[in-house]
Amino acid sequence: MTDETTTTPVQGQNLTDSPHYLAQALMANGIKNMYGVVGIPVTDFARIAQGMGMRYIGMRHEEDAVNAAAAEGFLTGKPAVALTVSAPGFLNGLAAMLEATTNGFPVIMIGGSSSRNVVDMHEGEYEGLDQMSYAKAFCKESFRIDKIEDIPLAVARAMHIACSGRPGAVYIDFPDDAVAQTMDKDEAAAKLWTANQPAPVMPPAQASIDEALKLLSEAKNPLMLVGKGAALAQAENELQEFVKKTDIPFQPMSMAKGVIPDDDPHNTASARSLALRSADVVLLVGARLNWMLNFGEKGWNPDVKFIQIEIDPNEIENTRPIACPIVGDIKSAMAMLNAGLEKTPVKASAEWLGAIQSESQKNDEKFAARINSGKVPMGHYDALGAIKKVYDQNKDVILTNEGANTLDDCRNIIDIYQPRHRLDCGTWGVMGCAVGYSIGAAVATGKKVLYIGGDSGFGFDGMEVEVACRYNLPITFVVLNNGGIYRGDFENLGKDGDPSPLTLSYDAHYEKMIEAFGGKGYYATTPDEVEQMVGEAIASGKPSFVHVQLADYAGKESGHISNLNPKPVVGPLATSEVTADPYIEGAHM
Repeated sequence: MTDETTTTPVQGQNLTDSPHYLAQALMANGIKNMYGVVGIPVTDFARIAQGMGMRYIGMRHEEDAVNAAAAEGFLTGKPAVALTVSAPGFLNGLAAMLEATTNGFPVIMIGGSSSRNVVDMHEGEYEGLDQMSYAKAFCKESFRIDKIEDIPLAVARAMHIACSGRPGAVYIDFPDDAVAQTMDKDEAAAKLWTANQPAPVMPPAQASIDEALKLLSEAKNPLMLVGKGAALAQAENELQEFVKKTDIPFQPMSMAKGVIPDDDPHNTASARSLALRSADVVLLVGARLNWMLNFGEKGWNPDVKFIQIEIDPNEIENTRPIACPIVGDIKSAMAMLNAGLEKTPVKASAEWLGAIQSESQKNDEKFAARINSGKVPMGHYDALGAIKKVYDQNKDVILTNEGANTLDDCRNIIDIYQPRHRLDCGTWGVMGCAVGYSIGAAVATGKKVLYIGGDSGFGFDGMEVEVACRYNLPITFVVLNNGGIYRGDFENLGKDGDPSPLTLSYDAHYEKMIEAFGGKGYYATTPDEVEQMVGEAIASGKPSFVHVQLADYAGKESGHISNLNPKPVVGPLATSEVTADPYIEGAHM
């Protein structure tokens, strides 16, 4: 072959092969980054893609590779590639692929696989598995490249499906008998094309916009609920204009924080219960009435009417009646709502907004005492209150977050001021995602990233700190260690002397992990040390790690979602505390 990246040219032939052609097709469609774990049969594909100009980030686990690529998709609106090896490596990526699809993050996962004829006949192939069929349940669509000529088609279809409608994951199977195929280079170039408008604008029907404005204009207590779909749609300008024109209060979901800055006086996060039980008309913008919103029932005004902006018509009325469905993309819908205000003015009353602000002020004052107690050993609120002071001085840092109490309390305490600056487990609620998200965020944007996780959540993907050091990524890892899952003081109910099922190593020094790979570690035991060390680590722009030592009794079982953790009817656990509401009142969550 004559390609300069090929180490063994074929004399007298003008050929390309599948790895070169696939990399060419991906790059022609604007894909810049690939995250993966190499091995049979895709090792050379990764090397070739890198040689052709694609950036390859070698991860330590396939789940983290998919999460990193998915984070890039959320932040940029364009898919990155996650690369896995056959069978076990492919299976490792499935949970993250489903998480991306559930969250609406565009990503393309490419899995090397074993020879089709041997696998299909169950002859006992090395790592043999029908990966395309397994993948179908975990993504929007699943393809297999059997012929080199189909590579442009596979990539173009993957782009359209990953990006259009509600975004999500697409799987492309790349078997070893296809990897070895060649074709004429000129013919390949002639057959290459790129996806045309993979994320088309889908304006809703004007009649639905008119009906929505009529409902909002008649509402006594209107409310807008903003979900991460609004962040994905990059509709922050339209939403901020709508709030400015209408004075309608808004409740942000976790990854929608920053679409409208958390310090906006219309934010109801500190008065969430009042807002939900009092609102009579609610505009859902990229938010779903799922478990995180009690399916639109418990805690809501029983007579509430919902207006739902949703690009996927299958999501309309999935749990309860919707008074006004608006089927279309969020950016177009919000632009049409803003334009329609001239004909049908909407203005929230001063009494309604004043009631929200009065409740928020009262709850914020109570909350301030909790995050500034200064007690040692620290609880989650003390540590996160100290980190908040640092973040408020570094508002362009992307925050990634996981854990139980660490996740819940961080969401409540740390304000976000810019869109797409917070990533967490989202709709599916899976731990072990945020370190991968951190790497994807740093690679995709070049911005500084602050990871905040609990000692349990960090344990799922902690080895990826080596990747952060190997690529010199500007990530500060902060782990809040209370020595256990939820907390570290649970007792073993048996007599075998082993630790409780929820107990981890309280005396661990997680910061030593990053020091092993050349990063800088810190160990903090007081709020002042947390503030000083996190500030120094972020300012360095280097891979850093701050171990925050909490009290082992800090935290509560299941965080704010204890209602999802059924308890035995009898026995020593039967009287454990259960929190009915998945959120608490507090600073902007």
